[in-house]
Amino acid sequence: MLGLLVSGGGYPLSYSLFNGSQYEGRTMMPIIEDFVHRFDLEDFVVVADSGLMNKSNLELLEQSGYNYIIGARIKNETDEVKQWVFSLEKVDGVFYEHFKGERRLIVCYSEKRAKKDYYNRQKGIRRLQKAYKNGSITKENINKRGYNKFLDISDDVKVTINSEKIGMDEKWDGLKRYITNTNLAPKDVYAQYNELWVVERAFRVTKGTLEVRPMFHFNPVRIEAHVCICFVAYKVYKELERIIRLKQINLSIDKVLSIARTITTIKINLPTSGKVMSKTMILTEQQRSIASLFDEKFWENL
Repeated sequence: MLGLLVSGGGYPLSYSLFNGSQYEGRTMMPIIEDFVHRFDLEDFVVVADSGLMNKSNLELLEQSGYNYIIGARIKNETDEVKQWVFSLEKVDGVFYEHFKGERRLIVCYSEKRAKKDYYNRQKGIRRLQKAYKNGSITKENINKRGYNKFLDISDDVKVTINSEKIGMDEKWDGLKRYITNTNLAPKDVYAQYNELWVVERAFRVTKGTLEVRPMFHFNPVRIEAHVCICFVAYKVYKELERIIRLKQINLSIDKVLSIARTITTIKINLPTSGKVMSKTMILTEQQRSIASLFDEKFWENL
């Protein structure tokens, strides 16, 4: 398991490797503490999604004096907190706060998110209706995740879709919630948490473009070397992305890399002088759109 730490702009800062069978909730504190001690950090805020939120992690963060913003799983909260959430007026972009000691539970409503939640649930229900239209279920499907939570299973194989559970789930549509011990304004908490997409993108790039997986190594040293190479490659990837923006090239980095693969540099050895002549062949309109990246003077002065 790879634990990756990135900055607000998505630049990779550090990573740690963990046993593949380890629960991800136990990987957060080791990688944070390692980075904090290595670079002697003092003023920072840990931002993490709800998958890393558990009672132990929150207590450890607070004991260490760290500020944090973490996605809240209030469906597991007390009935009192749930009733407070359900009593809130659902107004797009309005924030509400509930204090629990030094912690704040921040809830906001997003109409766009509500539409997405509704669409996904209806899609899942239609899938259920199609899969279980005869009222029975095979053993292999019983434990599948997703919208099976709307099924009532009886007599081992008989199932019905529970409309009451669907109604309960609808109450959460569009609600975004966060737990923090910072003094940041609710809208700033939301903005910081919303930047977690850069972490998700980092993993997509490393898994896909940079092929950190599938991995066919078994020796720990080789595994570590493979991940290290991919980590360095991602730093180069992000730096190229920055330069593309600097040069105002209106293309994605993946498109730039795709075009660059079609560009050839020809080198000719001159037999009499012993000199080497080189010429980068930029011929098509697409190739000319990224020609500035092949400017040697630019790279010398960078």
